[in-house]
Amino acid sequence: MSEIAKAARAYARAAFEVAQAKGQQAKWSEMLAFLAAVANDADMGRLIASPAIGRDKLVELMLNVAQGRLTPEAENLVRLLGENARLALLPLIAVEFEELRRAEEGRMDVRVVSAKPLGSDEQAKLVEALGKRLGKVITLANEVDESLIGGAIVYAGDLVIDGSMRGRLQGLANAVVR
Repeated sequence: MSEIAKAARAYARAAFEVAQAKGQQAKWSEMLAFLAAVANDADMGRLIASPAIGRDKLVELMLNVAQGRLTPEAENLVRLLGENARLALLPLIAVEFEELRRAEEGRMDVRVVSAKPLGSDEQAKLVEALGKRLGKVITLANEVDESLIGGAIVYAGDLVIDGSMRGRLQGLANAVVR
């Protein structure tokens, strides 16, 4: 894991702990999503990346843009990120925060890549089976990749289940070569 990702995760964890302590997870999700959108703005991105703009000015600008939308604790997070030249991490922090929130709420986003679109019955069965196996409430996203020939590949966090025909053929080829 890169140093940037580690830093983003640490800030997200700290923000999540503050949000949990105050029962404001949804509010923090909203605030971080807003701050991430501001940081992702092309003009703001150039300012954040510019060494000519002082850290204090960037913090002041960010807080002015977000005026009335942040709690005092979130304003302190912006100040801390500014002091440490980490405002560019806001989009990653927002993503990490949402991962922590989903985990706490027992939710998981799962991506299924299949050779053809899954029907609603197939999706419902898959959601139920994955929910039982993983002990979470599953949100399913289906993508189509015809090169799989048949079957599907399931991506659930760190878990990858390759039930595709292409994967099986590759496994067979690897077994024959050995």
